[in-house]
Amino acid sequence: MHTAFITHAACNEHDAGPWHPEAPGRLAAIQDHLIATGLDPLLRHFEAPEVTREQLLRVHDADYLDALDARSPEHGLIHVDPDTAMNPYTLAAARRAAGAAVQATDLVLAGTVQNAFCCVRPPGHHAERRRAMGFCFYNNVAVGVAHALASGRVQRVAIVDFDVHHGNGTEEIFHHHAGVLLCSSFQHPFYPYTDMNFRAPNVIHAPIAAGLGSEAFRAAIEDEWLPALERFAPQMIFISAGFDGHRDDELAQLCLTEDDYAWVTRVVHELAARHAHGRIVSVLEGGYDLPALARSVRAHLDVLLT
Repeated sequence: MHTAFITHAACNEHDAGPWHPEAPGRLAAIQDHLIATGLDPLLRHFEAPEVTREQLLRVHDADYLDALDARSPEHGLIHVDPDTAMNPYTLAAARRAAGAAVQATDLVLAGTVQNAFCCVRPPGHHAERRRAMGFCFYNNVAVGVAHALASGRVQRVAIVDFDVHHGNGTEEIFHHHAGVLLCSSFQHPFYPYTDMNFRAPNVIHAPIAAGLGSEAFRAAIEDEWLPALERFAPQMIFISAGFDGHRDDELAQLCLTEDDYAWVTRVVHELAARHAHGRIVSVLEGGYDLPALARSVRAHLDVLLT
């Protein structure tokens, strides 16, 4: 079986300004590294379609979508919050990013590929049902999960999110959803300053203090995620694949390496083999040091290809 690699040139056209860390060069760094290291020919390449409004409406409110469309600038930049800006091409990129998650879901459920990686931007896991924030406009993983559930092919879907920032948007969309288990690890306290007193039966938090690295990360996954995932026995797994916890990434203060990302991918891969017929959809989230991001994605894909 194969691993799909899904992207689109439109994802490079979203540009939030010259000093913004979520920059077009992120995708080029990944793709150039995969070519240079010989991994690229092993992947099955697909061009992401545009997401449909119907698919977005499964996780976002209509008035929110309309408001985003209305605010899209004809030229220049507009900010929807201090960190999150739109240029004239942002929503076209976001539609391809969310469309990639839908296409990946269809390919994996059909058995065309074993798993898929969506190399897309803007990222998605901070986007709430009615709110853009944290560089995110549409919640790509949430769109994919909702599409999987709507297919009727699966009834239990797990989301694992190892981005250094808590995926507040995904949690806001799916908390208390009996068909979804959300497991997230993240630096705490840190943006978006999630309330650790919040509780939902389908949400597993694994907060990690600044300055910690492999030992704390792996213990959090083994102690917090794995028991819940084994009990839930997901029929499909989505990964919010953020690589900004890498020790070289200056936007955060965790000390992970590409070996840690390979390890957590292997844990998820083995879990998917036990419960989900190997079905995994991974979607790029954060990661802003370009060499570290490229190496980490390569390590992630090495495992998905096994």
